[in-house]
Amino acid sequence: MSLTFDDARLSQADTALPILDGHGVRGTFYVSPPGLDARLDAWKRAAASGHEIGNHTGTHPCSGNFPWSRANALEDYTLERIEADIEAASAHIEKTLGSRPVTFAYPCGQKFVGRGRGRQSYVPVVAGRFVAGRGAFDEVPNDPLFCDLAALAGIDADGASLRRLEAAVETALIQGAWLILFAHEVGTPRRQTLSAKVLDQFCRYLTLSQDRIWVGTVAQVASYIMRQRTP
Repeated sequence: MSLTFDDARLSQADTALPILDGHGVRGTFYVSPPGLDARLDAWKRAAASGHEIGNHTGTHPCSGNFPWSRANALEDYTLERIEADIEAASAHIEKTLGSRPVTFAYPCGQKFVGRGRGRQSYVPVVAGRFVAGRGAFDEVPNDPLFCDLAALAGIDADGASLRRLEAAVETALIQGAWLILFAHEVGTPRRQTLSAKVLDQFCRYLTLSQDRIWVGTVAQVASYIMRQRTP
């Protein structure tokens, strides 16, 4: 399974990273330049200690149906524009951290640009640039033998109880599936928040179960699946 976090929020650098490091758990953090720069030293240490830093676009465009994204709406994008936005983020991450991201997370889990007859998927753009692309707000984990690595399912961990997270892992084990969880804030009393206590307890559960649960970054697991699929 993989544990991922979106947006490079301050609570991830200040709260999530120390918890993960305390348990020896490595996560994947999907960052945009503003969040990356706000805690650059922490993200440099995270990358150096084995956490994966992935691409979450430069400007986090989502549907204009979200009022906060109306001025940067995917409906107004073209494939060329979204590709330029993604490339700008990759270049910034490489410049500041010294390595280029190899996986991507779709902002808001939305994979389109344009509208009406001009609406297009930008999954092919991601497939051409990254080993894997993670979606969001999905309900089932990924079948390693079947899943599209450029459009992986991501299951919401925000607000989850320890029991729900453990149940999700145990179900994935039974199914032989790849569970990818995602969260935003950690420990802060805001929306889209994973409790710091729950994260700590969940990491302890994962480390105590390491003989039967592989916890890898998205890049690690996706690369393994690619190798198994190669004739």
